[in-house]
Amino acid sequence: MTTPAVLRFVIAPSGFKESLDAAAVAAAIAAGIRRVIPDAIVDRVPLVDGGEGSAAALAAATGGRLVPVTVTGPVGKPVPAHFAILGGRGPRTAVVEMAAAAGLRLVPADRRDPGRTSTTGVGQLISAALDSGCERIIVGCGDSGTCDGGAGALTALGVRLLDADGRPVTPDGHHLGEVATIDAAGLDPRLCHTQVLLACNPHNLLTGPRGVAEVFGPQKGATPEQVRLLGAAMAHWARLLQRTYGVDVAAQPGSGAWAVSEPDSLLSLARSSYPGTS
Repeated sequence: MTTPAVLRFVIAPSGFKESLDAAAVAAAIAAGIRRVIPDAIVDRVPLVDGGEGSAAALAAATGGRLVPVTVTGPVGKPVPAHFAILGGRGPRTAVVEMAAAAGLRLVPADRRDPGRTSTTGVGQLISAALDSGCERIIVGCGDSGTCDGGAGALTALGVRLLDADGRPVTPDGHHLGEVATIDAAGLDPRLCHTQVLLACNPHNLLTGPRGVAEVFGPQKGATPEQVRLLGAAMAHWARLLQRTYGVDVAAQPGSGAWAVSEPDSLLSLARSSYPGTS
């Protein structure tokens, strides 16, 4: 008499935007399989690409943990967020998930104007990771509800963005075109000793027909006129970065996601990005 074969399933889903992250999708599929085939062996391998659920998935995969942090959300109100500290050997590594602090799901449907939202909370998560002694920070750049060129994140890390009269500029996409000076003198000095890596789509560009405003603005609620204004703001931002740091980021692969990296790391953007991260 032969022993019945035990079925084994590998569940490797991505998440459903604004619904379930990859881990939750995997758990739901696993529950359905076990309901029908109780003896099945089920391996859950949620896939992430730097978007929603990335921190939790990478923490689970490495035996790490999530660290809860309250940050300023994309519309300026406090929101509960988190970053991950990965397990394993090597430098103490954090995963900062942009979606956890500035995700589209955190923007109410009636307030979806990406020119009025900010990545301030992303910078606050990076600062919290530094407070935890992390020497390497991986920033997942997907599923955001913002289009501010990283202005909010930079100001949260100590950078001052000033207009032509030396006055602080509101760090959002609507005001980005007013920035005349980037003053990084107050940038958190710990970043000089920290490796910052970006998990991003290499096809995302800062400006042009495939620029972040043109491609992702409509997904985040921008009207055609708002897309045009945001595109112009990003072009201004790119010119200012080139003038200030001598780096032409406008057409660099992945430059649409550079925003959560401090300006001094722009030179290493291309070699410090993980394209198509899974």
